[in-house]
This record gives sequence, C-alpha cells and structure tokens, in this order.
Amino acid sequence: MAISLQKGQKVDLTKTNPGLSKIVVGLGWDANKFDTGAAFDLDASVFLLNESGKTRSEKDFVFYNNNEGGNGSVVHSGDNLTGAGDGDDEQVKVDLQSVPQDVAKIAFTITIHDAESRNQNFGQVSNAFVRVLSEETGEELIRYDLAEDFSIETAVVVGELYRHNGEWKFSAVGSGYQGGLAALATDYGLQVG
Repeated sequence: MAISLQKGQKVDLTKTNPGLSKIVVGLGWDANKFDTGAAFDLDASVFLLNESGKTRSEKDFVFYNNNEGGNGSVVHSGDNLTGAGDGDDEQVKVDLQSVPQDVAKIAFTITIHDAESRNQNFGQVSNAFVRVLSEETGEELIRYDLAEDFSIETAVVVGELYRHNGEWKFSAVGSGYQGGLAALATDYGLQVG
C-alpha cells in the first residue's frame, strides 16, 4: 500500500523497500473548465542537482526536448499535450543505482507551457499529483496529492528524490513559482536565453 504524503513530509524510499533500484515517477493533473482561449499544456520537467542545489550542465535538465539525463539514469516518457484522461499524464523512469554520484537530488516539476501568453496559472489546475512506483512490480510506493492552494503560480516543484546516508528518500515539496519554467531553470543554475 502506498504511503500518502502531506506537503513537507519526507519518507525513506530505498531503506523501506530493500532491493528497489528502478522506479517510475508519475505526474498527473487536470485543467479546470476555464476558457482562457487556449488549451492547457502542462509539462513535467526534471532537474538533476548537485550538493549546492544546482545543475551541473544543461544536460541535467530533463524534459520533452531532452528526455534523458544522468548518463541515461533518468528518462522522460515524452510530452502529453492535453492532460486528458485518468492516471499519469507524464512519467519519468529513474535507475537509482545508475544516478551519477555527484547528483545529490532530483527535483520533479510541473510547468504550464506559454502560461503568460495564454493567461493561465495553477489556480486553474486541479488534482495534481506525483507518485513513485516500482518499475518491476508496478506497485505504487509513495503518493503526494497537491492541495488546491495555488493561484497565480505557473510552475510547481512537486517533489524531490534525494540521497541521505547512502539511501534514497522522497520529499513532498509542493512549492509554487511565478515566472514558469524560466524562473525554475534560473534558480537551478541554468542560463536562460
């Protein structure tokens, strides 16, 4: 049975699941029935971070246009343009044993594509979640349903995998940002042109 987390909670992943090495991180959302004149296109992105909380290079930014990072240890499933239907909208596979040693944290984010020009924000998004599954068994191990407390934000850091004493843990973050993907990328040490 999955552990259901609240914002700010942290939980052991590998310590409580011995032998777990390959996981799938599923992210999902629903757009509310607002007519902003344009369809919603939400995107899951992943940042591989060092001890200082920064990417080592642009290769540590994994998203629909760069769907592999960490020497192949993190693989994005590709872009879902609508978010329609039940279940995960986008997935990221992580081979925990193959993540480079100088990657201390893996941040999972959801952003709204062209949010400002489309006049869209996370106040118009509901049922956002992140969940961690065993790739081998498909069992859901951890789930974090984001509460509906966003308004003007255009990007959200939903959760983080991080190393602690040789084990992997998961943190339910749920922090919103204005400025979309560009603001997140800049915070994580990338040059945004």
